[in-house]
Amino acid sequence: MTQPELSAAAASTDVGVFLQNGRVPAVAQVLELLQLAERDAAWKLLRADSAPVVAGLLGTHLGGDERRVDAEELYERIDADLERLRAQGLILPLTAKGYCGEWRSAGFLVRRPSSEARGETLELSPDAIAGIRFLQGRAAPRSSVTESRLASLAAQVRRLAIDTDPDVSARIALLEEEIESIERRIESLRSGDESAIDEDRALERVRDVLAQAADVPDDFARVRAEFETLNASLRAKIVESDVSQASVVDEVFRGIDHISDSDAGRSFAAFSQLVLDPALGAAFEADIRRILDRRFARDLTSDERRALRAFLATLKGRSAEIHDVITLFARALRRYVQSQDYQRDRVLRTLLREAQHAGVEAAAHTRPWHPTFLTLDLSAVALSSVGAIDLHDPAEFAATEEIVTQTTSLASLEELRAIARETEIDFDELTRNVNDLLAEVPSCTVADVLARYPATQGVGSVIGLLSIAAEQGTVDDEPEVLAWQGADGVPRAAIVAAHRFTGAVA
Repeated sequence: MTQPELSAAAASTDVGVFLQNGRVPAVAQVLELLQLAERDAAWKLLRADSAPVVAGLLGTHLGGDERRVDAEELYERIDADLERLRAQGLILPLTAKGYCGEWRSAGFLVRRPSSEARGETLELSPDAIAGIRFLQGRAAPRSSVTESRLASLAAQVRRLAIDTDPDVSARIALLEEEIESIERRIESLRSGDESAIDEDRALERVRDVLAQAADVPDDFARVRAEFETLNASLRAKIVESDVSQASVVDEVFRGIDHISDSDAGRSFAAFSQLVLDPALGAAFEADIRRILDRRFARDLTSDERRALRAFLATLKGRSAEIHDVITLFARALRRYVQSQDYQRDRVLRTLLREAQHAGVEAAAHTRPWHPTFLTLDLSAVALSSVGAIDLHDPAEFAATEEIVTQTTSLASLEELRAIARETEIDFDELTRNVNDLLAEVPSCTVADVLARYPATQGVGSVIGLLSIAAEQGTVDDEPEVLAWQGADGVPRAAIVAAHRFTGAVA
């Protein structure tokens, strides 16, 4: 049987019939997966011939810190990447705008109006996120079993066993066991029998935490999709319900917020309340600072360190965004009911159903090509997307300020140098200072250079010396104090790892 035949069989078969009739569960599973393959965008992405291109481009530009990008800006970025890919021999005939249009139709991208400018933004759909995450995991697989993951699972199972036990005495006994275990560990620490875990195990735990944290922001896309589906279903209920069964309309008039009171709304409200808890946030950020101060944290990449620092802020930002969506949907639903717009939609629904019913009756004796002798005057205006209309704004052409004529003069080389020093670090000066000091001593640190030659650009000179030493010198574990005078004349100091110059720098 071919794929289209299987799809047709799946579409015409109710999966529940197989289970009710006691048929083999594997058959029902196959039919269910066939239906999923037809409608699921993640599955479409995985089986697409261009899946590496889609996942690589969209995962890079929309799967990182930026989850929503202005459409025109995204087109520019992808066009530049397409040129590089074509230079590698890939056949990519469309432009970025053309590909994004295809990916939007396939369900990989979601288009939304921009709240900051006249235009639209593009972001990944929840299904596309799932597909891209799967491919990224296959490209860089994590360890299948880790100690920290098993320990976390064991702790969650034990906590679930305690919290769900109906016997109060049994729960108390289990909690007392935990207290005794903690007391034994405290005694072990006091006696010196237990030391801190080694750096390899610490890194494993941090990266396992990062792997779990990477999935949390992606959940917000699915949460938003749930609320969009809920909003659409509530509007459909309002339009489809009869006058005698218009319970949703009555509840909206009474001020009941169906969006916030739904299961998804209550679940998200509990999550958001936990994220915005000031005590939890302060404790979390303090723990992150302590972890990053540990010696093993030096082996983390800059992206991993940044992800740890920004994790709580990311959760708060996404939580606020979902709250705005919930508020917008609730207000729009209430306005839809109170303005009586739903009555107009009900009339339109009735007319459409009457037309469909009449068409079904006429189909028995009238063929589609049968002449009706009816005329319909069509509009002479070409139909196109509203987004394609370029409106004329006279304010854009109005000169609001007087035009000032500037007299030209020869630029001074010293003035240009002064401007350059205000915006860029003078590495030539720093290199000269380091080499002059190395001509007298075999090696020196950044602190030695600052002691001999003042930081003429303030903290810019300090950063420049550290940058040169990191690239052409060595970095010791021992700390040293850097002292300099800022551009505002205030003395400043910082404690950093000792950066040493061992030879002439270029």
